[in-house]
Amino acid sequence: MNRRDFLKAAIGSMTLFLSGCGVNAVAENQNQNEIKNISGGDILKIVVITGSPHSDDSSTSKFLAQKFIEGAQSKGHEIFTFDADKEDTHPCKGCDSCGMNGPCIFKDAIETKLMPKMLESDLIVLVSPLYYFGMSAQLKIIVDRFYSRTTKLNGKKSIMMATAWNSADWTFEALQNHYETLVRYMNWSDVGQIWATGCGVRSLVERSEFAQTAFNLGANL
Repeated sequence: MNRRDFLKAAIGSMTLFLSGCGVNAVAENQNQNEIKNISGGDILKIVVITGSPHSDDSSTSKFLAQKFIEGAQSKGHEIFTFDADKEDTHPCKGCDSCGMNGPCIFKDAIETKLMPKMLESDLIVLVSPLYYFGMSAQLKIIVDRFYSRTTKLNGKKSIMMATAWNSADWTFEALQNHYETLVRYMNWSDVGQIWATGCGVRSLVERSEFAQTAFNLGANL
């Protein structure tokens, strides 16, 4: 299948591909028997971390996050959201005072508000616009601070959602590799990826299939 202008959303063994914003989806199911509700019917504790510097009503990536949250809440899952742009955060200084096991020297919102929720969570959702083919600086600060609880954050489930202006087939290649490497290092289980190409403004993503896919991703947990 042509990878140009694509969305890849992995749920279990199911993969959805969308060609750009607002066109029909084609489903590829490699093994129907393996597609199942990952929560097993239990209520999940979900942490959604957004990295957009834009307002809630103009951000494309925050829109996807909200649609995902709506879907997850429709199934009764518990949601904690953390807006990395609005909170008091500090980048990791590499001092190793935490010894990868906490606490961090910074008593900021990451340490006091986010980290306790992450430690007790079942699922971590990372959401970002694409900036120079990587995640936003706001989200990268959060990811770097995972260091202070590296072992304790192992074994979580995770999702990555991102939006971009670009529509080339390689648009999300670097960020997807980064995310999948993070999943491997943290021993996480990836349960979904949404790569929304060609969605540089809010109106485009609102009209796209990505919105419904984000909702479905939450509702199918």
